[in-house]
Amino acid sequence: MTIYRVEDLRFRFGDAEILRGISLEFQLGQMAAIVGPNGAGKSTLMSVLSGFRDDYEGRCTFRDVEIRQWKKRDLGRQMTFIPQMIRLEFPFTAEQVVFMGRTPHCHGLFESQDDRDAVRKAMEVTETTGFAQREFRELSGGERQRVVLAGALAQEPSVLLLDEPTTFLDLKHQTSTYALLEKLARDGIAIIAVTHDLNLAASYADRMIVMSQGRIAADGKPEQVLTPAMLKEVFEVDTEIRQSPEGRPWVFCRSPDGYQSPERYQSPDRKGGVNPPPVPPSSAQLSEPSAQPAPPKC
Repeated sequence: MTIYRVEDLRFRFGDAEILRGISLEFQLGQMAAIVGPNGAGKSTLMSVLSGFRDDYEGRCTFRDVEIRQWKKRDLGRQMTFIPQMIRLEFPFTAEQVVFMGRTPHCHGLFESQDDRDAVRKAMEVTETTGFAQREFRELSGGERQRVVLAGALAQEPSVLLLDEPTTFLDLKHQTSTYALLEKLARDGIAIIAVTHDLNLAASYADRMIVMSQGRIAADGKPEQVLTPAMLKEVFEVDTEIRQSPEGRPWVFCRSPDGYQSPERYQSPDRKGGVNPPPVPPSSAQLSEPSAQPAPPKC
């Protein structure tokens, strides 16, 4: 079932045209990853899909109703958006932050049993029950990210929008988060995620949408989209594509000191582990100091 229809979508910041005639459809039960270089318009597209920006041109309908015509509370019962970063200045516990996800469903001052059940389930699947009573501001970046995801799941949406969902997460929780998103899609939720991690997205997404300069450069299954020609044109890198054991594409690219042969590395397994030698790390891990040189990543 089609949940979003976007037709000739355009958006400007002053004289700068950020989105240039985007046309897309998104389905329930599908996991779509939106990728592209910095400044391609990915986050702006997400802000329109989430209803945060209504000064766009063209059409963007949610359940066949223009998204800017939806009441925020009604929209919040069906769709949730997780931005790249959330800051809270008050001393809420992790559990209280997750309970905030139930706000669109609340009709009184006190939470119901349905609210408590939804929060408990969301914290279990995101492995956040162990620090439920800790103050949110004291958590690590990765722990905060998982708490925010738990709050989104407690909302029980039919659409989950995520902007860089694995920022700050270690390798275990990157793979477990994407595995959870994949399962949610199989259960009928529409998952739309912006990411810079091409290989992680290709390992789990049903569909990859490549944006470049405010336009759609490619749209299809990962194996259709991730080609050396497309990656050269959009990301300006030379690459080679190999397959993971599950038949998913895996991107290898040139490093500053020369080409790295894909035979040196193997792809991740779908159970959250890796097939040795180690897999190229995510962008978050590349920023961490390491005693061993990291393989190149696209």
